[in-house]
Amino acid sequence: MQSLSSHQTTRRRRTPRRFTLVVSDRKTGVYRRFTVNPRPVFVGVMVAFLLPVLIGLGLRWSAVSDISRLQTTADVLEVENRSYRAATGALTAQIQALQAAVAQLGDKASIDPATAKAIERLPAMVKAQAAGGPAVSAQSSRSLFVPALSSPDDTFGALRDLLYSLENSLNVMKVGVERRQALALATPTIWPAHGWLTDSFGNRSDPFTGEAEFHTGLDISTDKGEPVFVTANGVVQAAGPSGAYGNMVVVDHGFGLSTRYAHLDHFNVKVGDTVRRGAVIGFVGATGRATGDHVHYEVLANGQMLNPLRFLVGR
Repeated sequence: MQSLSSHQTTRRRRTPRRFTLVVSDRKTGVYRRFTVNPRPVFVGVMVAFLLPVLIGLGLRWSAVSDISRLQTTADVLEVENRSYRAATGALTAQIQALQAAVAQLGDKASIDPATAKAIERLPAMVKAQAAGGPAVSAQSSRSLFVPALSSPDDTFGALRDLLYSLENSLNVMKVGVERRQALALATPTIWPAHGWLTDSFGNRSDPFTGEAEFHTGLDISTDKGEPVFVTANGVVQAAGPSGAYGNMVVVDHGFGLSTRYAHLDHFNVKVGDTVRRGAVIGFVGATGRATGDHVHYEVLANGQMLNPLRFLVGR
């Protein structure tokens, strides 16, 4: 009996507690009983309490994750912005350099119309020596356009390539302009002396024998001792007696061009001197085979005699 009672007591202890709720209607006397197990109720209450907390924690973790992701994106954007600022600065410097090159090119390309006309009258071989390199073709010009690109990096890269191509093209054109400017300075365009044109280039009668001969230059008569001017920039190649030419100065202008000044009384330059157009290289005389005071003036291109009158544009 004692063992059974103990077993019943153990079962009674293990049986969970339950609560009975009685709901009655005073008017009708009807009542109802509800047996409630407290454990599920407790679990439900705890779930109802913890669910908002868990949702809040989840939202907080999600917000922290979003903030971290946004911070990472912001850091990446900052690095990209610094890179773009550096690239923009480099592009700006290149653009300014190109603007300066274009302005300089415009200044150097300016040649007065008379000199330009004289250059056009030079032999083709002489003008070919002044060519500054290949011109930019239409095909290569079309390749300079920037295509539609998908990213700023691609765009910056394409712009850098474009500016580099333009800079190279400008350098090529700059060489051409500089050589054309040098050719303009080397073209004999002024009169070598102030006086009267007494004999032209071409056929004439020899003043000593009266026979027909070909006159290789211009004869400009003036008073003895009058200055003789170099007609273009160059280097003095010869300055001394030269047979029938008398005292003669020869100036090499480059590009195959040279000029001769004969029958001088005396010299104002020596071999190797660099002279600029308009500089006095000697003085009028009648040395050599001459009938009177004058300067005999010749223009040569690669050793071939040219008519100096074709290039004279002023004094």
